[in-house]
Amino acid sequence: MHLQGIFMSRALPKALVVAVCAAIATLSVSAADKGRPNIVVLVADDWGYSDVGSFGSEISTPTIDQLAKEGVRFSDFHVAASCSPTRSMLMTGVDNHLNGVGNMPEAMPSEHQGKPGYSGVLNDNAVTIATMLKDSGYHTYIAGKWHLGKTVDTLPSNRGFERSFIQADSGSDNWEERPYIFLYNKASWFENGKEAHLPKDYYSSTFIVDQTLKDIEADNRDGKPFFAYLGFQANHIPVQAPKDVIDKYKGRYKNGWTALRNERRARAVELGLIPATSGMVTMASTDNWDALSDEQKRYEERRMEVYAGMAETMDREIGRLITRLKAMHEYDNTVFVFLSDNGSEATDPYDIFALKLWLEMNYTRDLDRLGSKGAFSSIGPSWASASASPLSGYKFFAGEGGLRTPLIVSGGHGIQANQISQAFTHVTDIVPTLLELAGVQAHDGHYQGKAVLPMTGSSLVPVLQGKSHQVHPADQPIGYELSGSSALFKGDYKLVKNLKPVGDEQWHLYNIATDPGEVIDVQSQMPERFASMQADYADYARNNGVLPMPAGYDYKRQGQIYALVHVFIPKLKAAMPWIVVCFLLLIGGVVALRRYRRKKTL
Repeated sequence: MHLQGIFMSRALPKALVVAVCAAIATLSVSAADKGRPNIVVLVADDWGYSDVGSFGSEISTPTIDQLAKEGVRFSDFHVAASCSPTRSMLMTGVDNHLNGVGNMPEAMPSEHQGKPGYSGVLNDNAVTIATMLKDSGYHTYIAGKWHLGKTVDTLPSNRGFERSFIQADSGSDNWEERPYIFLYNKASWFENGKEAHLPKDYYSSTFIVDQTLKDIEADNRDGKPFFAYLGFQANHIPVQAPKDVIDKYKGRYKNGWTALRNERRARAVELGLIPATSGMVTMASTDNWDALSDEQKRYEERRMEVYAGMAETMDREIGRLITRLKAMHEYDNTVFVFLSDNGSEATDPYDIFALKLWLEMNYTRDLDRLGSKGAFSSIGPSWASASASPLSGYKFFAGEGGLRTPLIVSGGHGIQANQISQAFTHVTDIVPTLLELAGVQAHDGHYQGKAVLPMTGSSLVPVLQGKSHQVHPADQPIGYELSGSSALFKGDYKLVKNLKPVGDEQWHLYNIATDPGEVIDVQSQMPERFASMQADYADYARNNGVLPMPAGYDYKRQGQIYALVHVFIPKLKAAMPWIVVCFLLLIGGVVALRRYRRKKTL
């Protein structure tokens, strides 16, 4: 009897027919998806270039290091110098000035707000990788930091993610559901497009992995591959971690930040990540360790111990994710991407007077409590220089320390093991890479009948599979701008201009293949290249709608303005009726008192 006849026969119970059909459907999905890898994207927050063991760190990151051993490390990978611009390009493969995130909202001057490319959220003209993978048969999940919009239409549930539990702001406390800074009234968490709350036993890295596993396990039986994006808050301020992990590093940083910076540089050379001949500057913001008192040194040591503990805890949680994937027999078919969204964070919030007042009312910074619930810590510019070693600069600026971060790609599918690529790569390269590995055709500026922004990156697959040593042609200019600090990459060279106080607001030219520390300015030796790359940058700025920064712009001051406009003034307006009532009662009381005294005198 034919299969159709069997199904049509009344001899089979209806329940059995349904079960058989479901099984055949599952087999069909499995056959269609055979060989299509799961994809896990691990995004660290504010990790410097050498904060990973396999990039030169003393911090224990065995899980990430194992991924590096099983895959390819990219020593010349570049992102934006702050979180949401990087994340917007990581999600779309489109320059952040075109996809809507020309700057993060909290740092955007009023002159730019609402201008094309400066909405501060992903616009509808950019298609996310989640959308493309979901439309091609993938499950799509996100847990952790999003920071690309928190209105209904800009949340992940409307940008291709099937399941989501996200933090919509630049960050939040790692132990509690509350804002970490005065930029926000509350910690904005959303689950599948709706406001959500955190569990009482919350710790950020643990929760993000818990949520990801929950999502993966919910659909694990249907045979479809998955795309999981984990946006960790480690090591964004406030730097917090379990005490037992922090204590492992006690005494490790007694020699200070300059010694650590030198130590990490030596290790990066030994690993083959940078040339042995490359120089390294001492950043002007780095304090003299030997000039500190013993009490100051112990406090600074603890700040770095907490930082190391936070990084190690994130690595442990990634290890827990991998252990579970192995138990589910999914690990061998999973491609992993690890990166940091920008370089190390040098800002010390206690150096900003208004923010210091807010922090003093909401957090403690007692030495014995650093890293714990209710305590606030950061590493400041001196430790940030060690975190960025051997590079110059840090978050918010266009030096290599702000733009060059670790990138690791591993997971079979032809990807070489234990290799280092010196090829220049860019965050916009990730989307075309993952689409190729997933067998999904990258769009060419049209998607499902609609004109969309074309992707600008190039696939890393030929490099990952050992078929090429280069990602971009040597004559291809790749521009960058954020908050007035700018760069243009072309072949081995980088044209760069940084705003004060980190830079002098003048253009400089470096060979970052031989001089990643940006020590030797070669503009006088190469005047023609210097001029042509300036022209290339002008083309980039014009074609991508880059707006000039207003005179005197400072990201720290702009953050305070944002807090005033978005938090304090709305609070004042909301309280105004009560303020008026109290004022009237006060005036009435004063008048009544005066009348009483006058009457008593008479």
